[in-house]
Amino acid sequence: MRLLRTLFSGFDPIIFSCALLLAGFGVVTMFTYQGDSQYFTRQFVWIAVSVGALLLAMVPDYRFLRTSNVGFYWYLLIIGTLILLFFFGDISLGAQRRFDLGLFSFQPSDLAKLILIIVLAKYFSKRHEMIGDIKHIIVSGLYAMVLFGLIFLQPDFGTAMVLFGIWLGMVIVAGIKLRHLFTVFMLGTFVFVGLWQFAFADYQKARITSFLDPLADVQGAGYNAYQSQIAVGSGQVLGKGIGYGTQSKLLYLPEYQTDFIFASFSEEWGFVGVVVLFIIFGILIWRLLFVAVQAATNFETLFTVGVAIFLGTHFFVHIGMNIGLLPVTGLTMPFMSYGGSHLVTEFIALGMVMAMRRYASNPSTGLIDSL
Repeated sequence: MRLLRTLFSGFDPIIFSCALLLAGFGVVTMFTYQGDSQYFTRQFVWIAVSVGALLLAMVPDYRFLRTSNVGFYWYLLIIGTLILLFFFGDISLGAQRRFDLGLFSFQPSDLAKLILIIVLAKYFSKRHEMIGDIKHIIVSGLYAMVLFGLIFLQPDFGTAMVLFGIWLGMVIVAGIKLRHLFTVFMLGTFVFVGLWQFAFADYQKARITSFLDPLADVQGAGYNAYQSQIAVGSGQVLGKGIGYGTQSKLLYLPEYQTDFIFASFSEEWGFVGVVVLFIIFGILIWRLLFVAVQAATNFETLFTVGVAIFLGTHFFVHIGMNIGLLPVTGLTMPFMSYGGSHLVTEFIALGMVMAMRRYASNPSTGLIDSL
């Protein structure tokens, strides 16, 4: 009993409850009274697996990550795994993003986000007093750029942009100078122009063009975005009810269980449900930032902030593309979208944050104290 109390003393009921509620919103949105609810039943299994992964992730003492090179070795391993995708990866919807393992598939780019956070947290924590030197911005950018390039080539522009967002957010938190930040944005602009000219596929250009004018090609590139906006608007104040979303369940809205889960949720839960969703996610991010302030060292602070940036970037980009404010990139909604790789990774990230609370300066009590 004492061992359990020690191992799980960092358990945070607020973080856990918010994540589980969001996962519950997602799985309920997959339910339908019309036909087979295969996503509904399968996602329950993934939620159970993810909760188990969170508990396991709470067991190790992660101080070894800031004192050893293990994080860098994981970084090299994920690079190798991403390279193997080009030879053995399963091609789905024109992208080579995952390994088909029979009973389930594995998408390495999800773990790549978590590993990048670990690598950057160690890099910046060791050099926080010298972060004003632009060479550290460049070196840290190279860590992100290698993963960015490999994932962009799959092609998976949405995940690549999340990696960029994680790097940019952690650089800002680490203390970048404003003139260096301006340089980064200028460089990003030149890179985007170069990608548009020489790297973007025609369908990627079409998605961005349809974002600027969604109604220009409603039957083509702008179809998904148009149907998504219809679904969001048709929910009105109280929604159509669980399982009765016509846009999603009648498949006018494609990929309603993954890329457009927010639109499907909005259709069935309405404006009131969306407000509740935002409040819960806001509490989750607030709690992560609160935990970051209490962290034992800069490494734990940067890691926890990195997890908050990772989840926040996914959340707002997903919603942005669902309501026509951003191009459709196929990015999942944290905890809500169907699938195992991203869900397990997100719960592992939260488990690691809770494990680091064990040696925080003043961790608040958790549910485990009742044992």
